[in-house]
Amino acid sequence: MKRLGSATIIRDGRVIDPANKRDETADLYIADGKVVGSKSEIKNAKSEIEEIDAKGVIVAPGLIDMHVHLREPGFSHKETIESGARAAAAGGFTTIVCMPNTSPVPDNPSTIAWIKDRASAIAPVNVLPTGAISKNLAGEELAPIGSLAQAGIVAITDDGHCIQNHEVMRRAVEYARMVGVPILDHCQDYNLVGNGVVHEGYWSTLLGLPGWPAAGEEAIVMRDILLAELCDHYIHCQHVSTAGSVRLIREARSRGVKISGEVCPHHIALTDEAIQNFDTNYKVNPPLRSQQDVDALLDGIADGTLSILCSDHAPHADFEKEVEFDIAPFGIIGLETELGLFMDLLVHKHRRIDIARLIEMYTVEPARLLKIHAGTLSIGARADMTLIDPELEWIVRLDQFESASRNSPFNGWKLRGRAVRTIVAGKTVWKL
Repeated sequence: MKRLGSATIIRDGRVIDPANKRDETADLYIADGKVVGSKSEIKNAKSEIEEIDAKGVIVAPGLIDMHVHLREPGFSHKETIESGARAAAAGGFTTIVCMPNTSPVPDNPSTIAWIKDRASAIAPVNVLPTGAISKNLAGEELAPIGSLAQAGIVAITDDGHCIQNHEVMRRAVEYARMVGVPILDHCQDYNLVGNGVVHEGYWSTLLGLPGWPAAGEEAIVMRDILLAELCDHYIHCQHVSTAGSVRLIREARSRGVKISGEVCPHHIALTDEAIQNFDTNYKVNPPLRSQQDVDALLDGIADGTLSILCSDHAPHADFEKEVEFDIAPFGIIGLETELGLFMDLLVHKHRRIDIARLIEMYTVEPARLLKIHAGTLSIGARADMTLIDPELEWIVRLDQFESASRNSPFNGWKLRGRAVRTIVAGKTVWKL
């Protein structure tokens, strides 16, 4: 029998593997970084077999966050690939997908190669790059999408920006279909949004802050539905925040249109009422919306209209956020709080989904969209796993975070449910 390099037994955990419709108490075996079927396959390990007691803990496929800003190259004062990947591990994530609003922009194969090389050298988790849709994220000329696909991207997006020219966007969808990658779109109509910084409604009026109407998102969601149908290809709407967007996506999906949407925790944990103290940690793009919008997002999660959970982890340095609300950058960090927030809100408090569906929205759904080999505990799969204590109550302490930035409104929040160990390719990269 082949001698193995390392081996691990995870004992008595509640194994939830949505990809294989599995939910049972069982032992899991890891050898040479892969899931194996029985203890007999690891008995010849060269090193001592590690045993992990998972009694009372959920053993899930490694969680995937497909919307993360790592800021490197170019903005390492906010975050780096190394610090962001450590934050991901601490949040229970084994795979993260990084967005392209860096400097230089990854609109060419050489920048993609740099990101991949950097990540493989220093990141404790899997870091998958996206490529820009347009050159320099300017929305005018398409990036070389075929070359980017050959370089190893998993999707194209101009996240942080939105292509306004519908003809350019159509051609992008057509090229994306040819090379087999989805488009992720930041839905924002610049003409409708104008200089808006908060949700247009009661609080924007009361505080005298420029309003950002819901229609500014919904107009582009509608555009993307039309193009997904016209081109018969997948467009994924990022950080969906309005009731109208949910309604549009629901109707389109019922007709078989290849459109999907994701939700970030801050858009269901908070409403625009939170901005009344002008705390810039509540300033995010798209903005916090009304309670009516929050309720619609919860309904969209419950009925499967919104199929993916993610953070939109958007780090900024303290000095950047410590300015007037109007001019502060948009963004909230989320890698280390998102799982706890979603479990607390969706599973425990609102009871909109069960824990198995939450895990599915973090594993099967993003893996399917991105066509990546992840999100499963199948025999032979890479042993990426997240161990979760669904009942653990904990307090968010920003001063203990791995992220290089601290721009979060959730400091001091008490949450129920947390990752307690993160395993990548059979190796524990973080544990509580």
